[in-house]
Amino acid sequence: MYERLLNKMDTPSPEYIKSYIGINSSSILDQFEDFLNTNYQLTKELKFPFGNNYGWGYKYSHKSSHICYAFFEAGAFTVTIQIGDKSVSEVEEILPSLSAKAQQLWNNRYPCGTQGGWIHYRIVDTNDLNDIIEFVKVKKKPVSI
Repeated sequence: MYERLLNKMDTPSPEYIKSYIGINSSSILDQFEDFLNTNYQLTKELKFPFGNNYGWGYKYSHKSSHICYAFFEAGAFTVTIQIGDKSVSEVEEILPSLSAKAQQLWNNRYPCGTQGGWIHYRIVDTNDLNDIIEFVKVKKKPVSI
């Protein structure tokens, strides 16, 4: 369940990615990209970063500023985002309005810096999507395009 595309030598096509993550997750990924395209000068790159355990995913950036990754999984995708120390207080402010899942992921984040860290948020429904959008807005304020 939720197996990732871990063969670095086999670059997946956009059609294969949609089929692999499934109709529901593909629709949610499209909604996520709509949000990103509306609010940022978005660059999307297909990447195989971080060694062999993360697999293929899209790297999303605003201009030259990294926003997050979306890693493909069978039936889902996981957004990996790093929140820096300077944004921790803003995350703490919005945390009560986010789901219990988002709160748990933040409280158990992989440390980075003094207080910041990485979260790996598996997106399986629109509630998850709403949470990750809030994290993205903390990381990079939406801009008028």
